[in-house]
Amino acid sequence: MTAPLVEVRGVEKRFPLGGGWLRRARASVHAVDGVSLAIAPGETLGLVGESGCGKSTLGRLMLRLLEPTGGDVLFEGRSLLGLPPAELRAMRRRMQIVFQDPYGSLNPRMRVGTIVREGLDIHRVGTPAERRARARELLELVGLPPDAADRYPHEFSGGQRQRIGIARALAVEPRFVVADEAVSALDVSVQAQILNLLQDLRGRLGLTTLFISHDLRVVEHVSDRVAIMYLGRVVEVGTRDAIYASARHPYTRALLASVPATAPGEKKERTALPGDVPSPVNPPPGCAFHPRCPFAEERCRRETPALVAGAGGHAVACHVFPVPGASGI
Repeated sequence: MTAPLVEVRGVEKRFPLGGGWLRRARASVHAVDGVSLAIAPGETLGLVGESGCGKSTLGRLMLRLLEPTGGDVLFEGRSLLGLPPAELRAMRRRMQIVFQDPYGSLNPRMRVGTIVREGLDIHRVGTPAERRARARELLELVGLPPDAADRYPHEFSGGQRQRIGIARALAVEPRFVVADEAVSALDVSVQAQILNLLQDLRGRLGLTTLFISHDLRVVEHVSDRVAIMYLGRVVEVGTRDAIYASARHPYTRALLASVPATAPGEKKERTALPGDVPSPVNPPPGCAFHPRCPFAEERCRRETPALVAGAGGHAVACHVFPVPGASGI
């Protein structure tokens, strides 16, 4: 089995709330709660869930843009948590992120060429002339003219700005890229162009990708495997075919049922989930999904289900619908 390029082991992230001058005990938001995942070299893992489920926080933990409250984050087999600053700085060349907002993620006072080569300047890659040439090459790679380097972000459309963000992420030749809702702010036609670009770059550059999205149709198009998050926990992981053809967890099934039909005459059975997502400040005991699950049993209200895997690595955290022949992971 190929060793994973990126791995998180029981990683947790809690954000404290309140406090005040009396320094009383504070509540905290359970953003990520004991997640373990691994991504193989060259693989694209789609991470899906509702807004606020912790998927963007998990992506930032994998890059150590956020410090975990607990657990470990490994890259190329090495823990990122104990690295001295100089080594962590060097490691950052291998890990990059494409942000969701193509409007807010680019400095409006900087020319595009400066934005794209900023990482090269920070890591002192090549001479200044070589960096300028590299920036223009990257702009061409993502489908923009070389003279775009001399213009400012406000002169470009949303899709073009996202191409600039992708070029910036690729400048230092990373092995791992987190695409955090990279197409959700774009028109549907532009989404298709950016998705095709990401697929092409993955094949040409051998990128390993964590693709974060709430859109199951987009995730199906780009992913090798899919992980489903709910309230800070991963509740199901499997290959794209396993998730879309034979999902086990009731939450995954409800998400798939909510995807609009695209074929003429196609009818889909809708699964309406009662209630709202519980508060991450005070998550329910047992399975976090049990207050909204139509199949919940008494055990679901008391015991938190472990994520266990069966044939083909398909893993589910559910007492009622486990994967046949499952074993703990």
